[in-house]
Amino acid sequence: MNRTTFDFSDTAVLVTGGTSGIGLAVATRFADAGAEVTITGTRSGPGEYDVDLGRFAYHQLEMTDRPAVGAFAAGLDRLDVLVNNAGANFPGGGDEWEPDVFAEAIELNLNGPMRLTMAAKPLLAASTLEGGASVVNMVSLSAVRAVAFVPGYASAKAGLATFTLTVGNLWAPEGIRVNAVAPGVIRTRMTAALDSVPALHDHEVGHTPMGRLGEPEEIAGVVAFLSSADASFITGTTLTVDGGYLTV
Repeated sequence: MNRTTFDFSDTAVLVTGGTSGIGLAVATRFADAGAEVTITGTRSGPGEYDVDLGRFAYHQLEMTDRPAVGAFAAGLDRLDVLVNNAGANFPGGGDEWEPDVFAEAIELNLNGPMRLTMAAKPLLAASTLEGGASVVNMVSLSAVRAVAFVPGYASAKAGLATFTLTVGNLWAPEGIRVNAVAPGVIRTRMTAALDSVPALHDHEVGHTPMGRLGEPEEIAGVVAFLSSADASFITGTTLTVDGGYLTV
């Protein structure tokens, strides 16, 4: 096989929203590479999910709970890699064109990751990981294309991409690299609705030159690369992984 392998032994990794989809694939990729992986989710315990999360340390965390985010970061012993993956659209099932729901989407998808990243900085700065400590933010193609039904989510993801650029510049002298991944249409719970709307599914696949949806594992490999010493001269970058979607 021509897949890249990494050794993340003795590396402390945190993946928010690591209980399903891209987050679970990322957590699994790091664990397979020997990392000590902590994941967060919104439910009270790992047993409440329909997948086996036993190989990870689990913590319940709502990214919109400001005191909880700070307390969680303060309770960590060490951290080498932070993957800000937790996020969702239509918070509370609401319409993101409603100002209050729009604000909720910003709080969940932008303010929460920003708050956790800033709180985790002392641990990241103390990391001795080869290539430097790493933050990887999960953004979205909605940050650079019009997706009319999720204006709050899209605006938050655009903000997260800009945050990545700015903090990547600011923290580079301190040995902390900050990058982002912008997935295309990936086969996850968030995109499962496509299967029930054939016209929408066919449109998205038809717009993708590779002619298919992406898989979570294809994003996980990119996150691992960006966190590795092979990417030691990359910071402030958003890497698009979309099967060519934006080329059309």
